[in-house]
Amino acid sequence: MAEEIDQTLPLPDEYPEPCEDVVNGDEEEENNKHQSLKCSPNLLQMLKAAESRRTPQSRDREEESGTEETEAQKTDMQIQFNDQKHEFNKRPANTGRRSLSRSISRSSTDSYSSACSESSEDESSPRDKLQATSKGLSDFCIKNIQQAEFGRREITIAEQEMPALMILRKRAGGEKPLAGAKVMGCTHITPQTAVLMETLSRLGAQCRWAACNIFSTQNAVAAALAEGGISVFAWKGESEDDFWWCIDRCVGAESWQPNMILDDGGDLTHWIQKKYPSIFKKLKGIVEESVTGIYRLYQLSKAGRLCVPAMNVNDSVTKQKFDNLYCCKESVLDGLKRTTDVMFGGKQVVVCGYGEVGKGCCAALKALGTVVNVTEADPICALQACMDGFRVIKLGEVVRQVDMVITCTGNKNVVGREHMDRMKNGCIVCNMGHSNTEIDLVSLRTAELRWERVRPQVDHVIWPDGRRIVLLAEGRLLNLSCSTVPSFVLSITATTQALALIELYSAPEGRYKQDVYLLPKKMDEYVASLHLPTFDAHLTELTDEQGKYLGISKHGPYKPNYYKY
Repeated sequence: MAEEIDQTLPLPDEYPEPCEDVVNGDEEEENNKHQSLKCSPNLLQMLKAAESRRTPQSRDREEESGTEETEAQKTDMQIQFNDQKHEFNKRPANTGRRSLSRSISRSSTDSYSSACSESSEDESSPRDKLQATSKGLSDFCIKNIQQAEFGRREITIAEQEMPALMILRKRAGGEKPLAGAKVMGCTHITPQTAVLMETLSRLGAQCRWAACNIFSTQNAVAAALAEGGISVFAWKGESEDDFWWCIDRCVGAESWQPNMILDDGGDLTHWIQKKYPSIFKKLKGIVEESVTGIYRLYQLSKAGRLCVPAMNVNDSVTKQKFDNLYCCKESVLDGLKRTTDVMFGGKQVVVCGYGEVGKGCCAALKALGTVVNVTEADPICALQACMDGFRVIKLGEVVRQVDMVITCTGNKNVVGREHMDRMKNGCIVCNMGHSNTEIDLVSLRTAELRWERVRPQVDHVIWPDGRRIVLLAEGRLLNLSCSTVPSFVLSITATTQALALIELYSAPEGRYKQDVYLLPKKMDEYVASLHLPTFDAHLTELTDEQGKYLGISKHGPYKPNYYKY
């Protein structure tokens, strides 16, 4: 059984700031160091061997059915925690479980896509329920196990649009490359991540899962995963106390010694490193997919406190150029439409941040006729925005005129109270970047402001003079809290995550040190190649002479590590 934990409960606001000298000052040196790594040959050999054993007939069948299936801090940097002692509430009153803003007005805690969702009148907490699957398993905590059948249908739909994971199940399922792996995950729990979890199980892993966002869990999907034997601790509409309780249940189970982490945002890694240091030291690897989680891993590494190898999936080509761009490009409009019924044509919008997420949001909004302004701190990204036809401004310059403000930075307090005090009546404020830190919500939770719940995940924050702003998802991720996301583009990210887990788990002793690594270029290319048949795309094969002329193998990698695509 995992050791008894210190009951100090950390608060999200006390996480460390991004370490500037890691991500700015020494970035080029760090990248050159990490990007020189080579892919473990074992994994590629295994995949090639599996490929060679397939007959032409099986290949044809697979192609037809693939979619079915500060300097003083450098050495003694400390992550700050709340000194207040806290024990998880066993049976608190209903309002005690809800976050402050959620206690102001009622809201649905069910998935947008769940036709069989329970009524929002059901305020009982899953922590107070005793539930079991049809096989008598009870190692989970979700909203309602009776939704499992409907959740299974949603997962089946997602499988149709996630071809690479289905192919990976077929090609590597026999070898079980994750046999013996005990994977703890903290990600969004959606049909798409469910396909990833079940793929990891097919490859031999045991999984326990919690949600990285209190609003993004689809309850029916969580029920289907629990019915399928995966221990899930998550439901839509968790309180902050519930959030950390669920993560702790994933870690502190009897007869469970995890050896791999799949994280989104760094919360699970943060919790284990602080509360379960003996478990943290025995991990074989960490796979992190978000920019915020990567910042935190680099902080640990800089301070000499990262005692396991970690794989940076966020900066892989397949994550940056596909998930961050195309996923946000399609889902930002969906989230805004579902929550506000807004018409985009002619609206004045500010997009804060012009990274890949910001680029996708700007392109989508511009296509529907909005007038898009951009805020940026990075001069390179700012120049890109200018040359793409967007005006680069400071938020305070236009905040009185704009109809929407969308944050996409991965930073904190990008939209402050000084901005919101000056916004026009009815301005829509939402976040597409990270957690709930980009909008200064603390400043809105004051006595003079009134919160009014309008519909699920939509709040009016009303000033004493009657002016109001429309806040979506309490400042959390708009697309995952208020709508759905494209399964196909998430297939690319999920396949990258699966291969990163396999790479770290199966790599020979000593190949990866206690540091943060980038995914090998060959892996990125392999992930992309698995998705090309969906478009009936046919790659041009280089000749030996052409490969020699370019100084590369004709089988790849085709680009150097410094190539930016």
